[in-house]
Amino acid sequence: MSETNIKQKAALVDDIVEKLETAKSVVFIDYKGLTVDQVTGLRNEFRKANVEYKVIKNKLLERAVDKLGIDEIKPVFNGPTAAAFSFGDEVAAAKVISKFVKDNSITEIKAGLLGKKVIDKAGVENLAKLPTKEVLLAQVMGTMNAPIQGFVSAASGIIRNFMYGLNALVEQKQA
Repeated sequence: MSETNIKQKAALVDDIVEKLETAKSVVFIDYKGLTVDQVTGLRNEFRKANVEYKVIKNKLLERAVDKLGIDEIKPVFNGPTAAAFSFGDEVAAAKVISKFVKDNSITEIKAGLLGKKVIDKAGVENLAKLPTKEVLLAQVMGTMNAPIQGFVSAASGIIRNFMYGLNALVEQKQA
């Protein structure tokens, strides 16, 4: 192998390592059997969700995860492998690929990474069922806001009842 070829492959491995380190989640799929139209549609869906999709040689993936010390993911790197790197929302890649697999039963999910934690196919599918980060934050804020709203409602009810009683007393004194 030539010196320049070795340098190019080392640069590719470094690029993959950087993507694996910066991605919030990664989903690995077997893309065998997909048509060009299906891959194009999948890439468009990934792009909308701020997910980068790349077909990567298994040897390069193995070297990258070796550098990161994530050896337990290596057994899934056999056959055609593509990676979906989610840089924004942790569930974005899992949601897109799970919907795609459900609609087109041609491809399958191999495994994934959530940060540096390896998740199996079922874990990726469960990740896809989670709401987006914005929805989760809204739910948490609503839950935190509920007791405050209850307190304000109760306090205003006490004041309202006091005013009704005071008004009734004034009317009684006037009569």
